[in-house]
Amino acid sequence: MNAHRLRPVVVALTAVALAAVLTGCQGDDSAAGAAGAPSAGATAGSATPSTAGGTGKGSGTGTGSGKGATAAATPAGKGTGPAKTATPAAGCVTKAPDPDHYDPDEFALYRVEELPGSTGKVNLVIQHGAWGCSGEDSDGKPFVVSGEDSRWAMDQAAYVTATNPITDSSTNQRIGVGELMDWVKAHPDSGLVFKYEVAADGSIDRLEQVYTP
Repeated sequence: MNAHRLRPVVVALTAVALAAVLTGCQGDDSAAGAAGAPSAGATAGSATPSTAGGTGKGSGTGTGSGKGATAAATPAGKGTGPAKTATPAAGCVTKAPDPDHYDPDEFALYRVEELPGSTGKVNLVIQHGAWGCSGEDSDGKPFVVSGEDSRWAMDQAAYVTATNPITDSSTNQRIGVGELMDWVKAHPDSGLVFKYEVAADGSIDRLEQVYTP
């Protein structure tokens, strides 16, 4: 009789003990899983830089290498100021010109070569060029030559005018071709500038000195 009464009790106790064991095992697995997995807060903190007043790359106000920081580090207006050298004025040259930029009716006179009297001509040794830009310490524009000598025949009866230093005047005075030749022979390579006109045969028949202070 007692044995039959104890059996349900033993079964009940056994069930309770088994449930406790199963509950304990589940609790250990849950605890181990919670300890081994990274926390959500730590993941967000390590993968995303702080944007609350920090200095991360993504911050426009930080000191990192973001575009906002680069722009802030560049001085305003750097490299956009006026050039240190003045821009040459229109119509003047700053170096020896090429044939496309020669002055069409002026040249610099360097020497005179005599030709046989029967030709009625003399040769002028000239250099073509163009007017340069006025310098700060100059009263006028320089005549910039090509650097290459040319020869041009001039009629011995050509109309010639000259100013200082060939004459004592700063205005053009009529002189003869012989007087011009004498002065140029006495002052070779002076490079005085002259305007010229040519006759039908291509020789110079009019020569007028350009006064350059």
